[in-house]
Amino acid sequence: MKKLNGTVIVTYRCNAKCTMCNRYKKPSQPDEEISIETIRKLPPMYFTNITGGEPFIRTDLKDIVRELYKKSDRIVISTNGFFTDRIVDLCKEFPNIGIRISIEGLEETNNKIRGLEDGFNRGYSTLKKLVEMGMKDVGFGMTVQDANAKDLVALYDLSNKMNMEFATASLHNSFYFVEAKNIIHDRPMVAKEFENLINELLKSKSPKKWFRAYFNHGLINYIYGQKRLLPCDMAFDTFFIDPYGDVMPCNGTKDKEVMGNLNECSSWEELWESKEAEEVRKKVRCCDRNCWMIGSVSPAMHKYIWVPALWVIRHKLKFWTDKKYSMYENKIVRDYRDGKVSKEELDACSTCDLNAVINDGLSEKSREMLKQND
Repeated sequence: MKKLNGTVIVTYRCNAKCTMCNRYKKPSQPDEEISIETIRKLPPMYFTNITGGEPFIRTDLKDIVRELYKKSDRIVISTNGFFTDRIVDLCKEFPNIGIRISIEGLEETNNKIRGLEDGFNRGYSTLKKLVEMGMKDVGFGMTVQDANAKDLVALYDLSNKMNMEFATASLHNSFYFVEAKNIIHDRPMVAKEFENLINELLKSKSPKKWFRAYFNHGLINYIYGQKRLLPCDMAFDTFFIDPYGDVMPCNGTKDKEVMGNLNECSSWEELWESKEAEEVRKKVRCCDRNCWMIGSVSPAMHKYIWVPALWVIRHKLKFWTDKKYSMYENKIVRDYRDGKVSKEELDACSTCDLNAVINDGLSEKSREMLKQND
């Protein structure tokens, strides 16, 4: 069996109250969260992301990591960095583990978005301690939106000075966030900040950062409601498992799509090869969400490497001739600037809900755009 890319959501409990996520309102209970026995059934993985909620709320996280290291080549934990002592203690035992601390901007912005008193300083001090320990795979994760886009390059610069990784995402919606109604209102402003970041990444001497520039280019494409730049293979070579043992293609669907419950299966193969799993795969092939998140894009970038590689080569050549990346390389960004597409039409395309568009009486051009997107 080939190795998969897996994400293990170990808890839905969270000590933060983020403006873009209401998951804390519907936490899982400790006695119903994924057990070590269920984790032992997971398949071989080349990469595993441990996330939540806030994973370090679980006091048995070290036991979970021990089990996952038996079957995974690389593990990265996503956290808000608040539980510094627990994070440091775990990293002492697992110095090769990756830690990504979610920081949503500079101090005032981060604390307002995350709803954590002194959250920025707690997360930042945790990062500094990990660096002092000699941890190699640590960094920031940032979900970009109107409220924090202006801090994007500043946070990247901070990560650079500390020789850390810097991961980005765009505001989005799914069942995972519970009642979230997330939308980017000022697309040109947010896209401009992504453009600035992309040029900083292309300016670096790191090929890894050049490919991250491509990923951020895809985020501009996403916030303008366009088709994915690469196919989505979630549920084929990638999966998520939630605290209740439900295996899903991802956490980006509008409604929760379940391939099976690993608590109730005797083996991974029983679940992965089931009729229920095949039905979900059919839905994935017809999915119109056009998500652009690292969990689905990273495997796609490796699988279809020639696409981002050609983009990188083209833009590095342009960079060497003093031609920087421009967000207006994207036709939809030009069309919006030139008034050929309205904000109302972009919002409609982003939701991919043709019936709502028709019922709301949008223009014929808007309907035609949605049909093309479908």
